[in-house]
Amino acid sequence: MTTKPPGSAGPLRNSGADGGGWPARIAWGALALLLAAFAVFESQKYGLPTTTAALAFFVLPDLARLVGIRPPSMLYRTVNRGWVPLVILVGYSVGPVVWPPLFTAGLGWLTRIAFDRTRGRRPASA
Repeated sequence: MTTKPPGSAGPLRNSGADGGGWPARIAWGALALLLAAFAVFESQKYGLPTTTAALAFFVLPDLARLVGIRPPSMLYRTVNRGWVPLVILVGYSVGPVVWPPLFTAGLGWLTRIAFDRTRGRRPASA
């Protein structure tokens, strides 16, 4: 439902059940800034391989679209969901693997997803 309070210039966007309202966008934006700052910190600390991994996975959703992966395919939904890079970050943090480019790849990917959610872009549903 879109309502317009008296004296306002335009319609308000209802946050609704999709979580796309301004509080959610502010939260996603804050997360995107935090993740980007952390990725820059890790890239500065470990050098070029980590920077390359973070940037490559930051553009992963665009690369998937360029290759021809379109909604509503399962691969498209997987590339645009936050749980996959989150599993990578948590698994790296608690696991025995010590390879910083893997961690910054997860940071870059999750940063992109948070950035897209900040702009109001949602992944396509099945």
